[in-house]
Amino acid sequence: MSAVVHPIEARGLVKRYDHITAVDHVDLTVEAGTVYGYLGPNGAGKTTSLRMLLGLIRPDEGSARLFGRDPIEEGAAALEGVAGFVEAPRFYPYLSARRNLELMATLDGGDAGDRIDDALATVDLTEREDDKVKGYSHGMRQRLGIAAALLRDPRLLLLDEPTTGLDPAGMRDMRQLVRRLAADGITVMLSSHLMTEVEELCDRLAIVRSGRVIYEGGLTELLRSTGQRYRLRTTDDRRAAEVLAHQGGVGEVEQGEDGLSFAADEGIVAELSIALVESGVGLTALVPAAASLEDLFFELTEDAAEPSPSGSGSVGRTRPEARSSGGAAALGEQVRS
Repeated sequence: MSAVVHPIEARGLVKRYDHITAVDHVDLTVEAGTVYGYLGPNGAGKTTSLRMLLGLIRPDEGSARLFGRDPIEEGAAALEGVAGFVEAPRFYPYLSARRNLELMATLDGGDAGDRIDDALATVDLTEREDDKVKGYSHGMRQRLGIAAALLRDPRLLLLDEPTTGLDPAGMRDMRQLVRRLAADGITVMLSSHLMTEVEELCDRLAIVRSGRVIYEGGLTELLRSTGQRYRLRTTDDRRAAEVLAHQGGVGEVEQGEDGLSFAADEGIVAELSIALVESGVGLTALVPAAASLEDLFFELTEDAAEPSPSGSGSVGRTRPEARSSGGAAALGEQVRS
């Protein structure tokens, strides 16, 4: 039986700049058909990882493979079916969007030119295709960057902070575009420091801090890793707190202005509701209160040495990072072969 070939596999990636280790022994596996979030604060090593994944820079240690091929060893041939941009896409500002894409299609060769109309339509730029790029907003340039990537008919798309600098409407449009691309079967790796973006779009994620991966796994598993919490409002919160304190299986009880919160399994909650009623306490609200990705992100990145509750992903483990593509970087560091 042949081994599974993943869109991205990175093992032990390290990149140092003098005394600074920007990427510190990173391991990543991105499975086909997923939207994979690479989440971390600014300066965590995300962009350096993408550059190594795409072969734009050479790792000091470790290796990365795109669909089983090493871009450092095989060069542009390893980038077949791979596209995207690192940091911001760049174009000739005095040319129209269509003319920029025509030049890129010429570099790619093959039938790339036949995909220009579809690419412009996908990113909603058909009506502005003849306008010079210098008149484009930041959001329009980001969308044009994705259109340029789509000329390669990619199976894997790597996007570095695609919503940075966009207004709320632009961020919404970019997220909708990523969803459409994923629905079309394109595997997407999305580098971001925005929790909302990752939570809305991603199936799996890696969280990085100071160049190290401190969590890698499913988003749902991470959100469940802290256990289920509930919010409770009653007719007598003081008495309710006493009942909670004596109820087996209930922990982490907190009382605030808007009621009580506690951690417990679902079966315990059913028993608790009965105990409260029997104690003469009326329930006005009892609802699940799952931890947010933002809460868990700060917990992990502000104290990465402390292992978090285990989910199916690996928490508190340092792991290595990724690489970037090394084809000819035409009109900026967009991935071209």
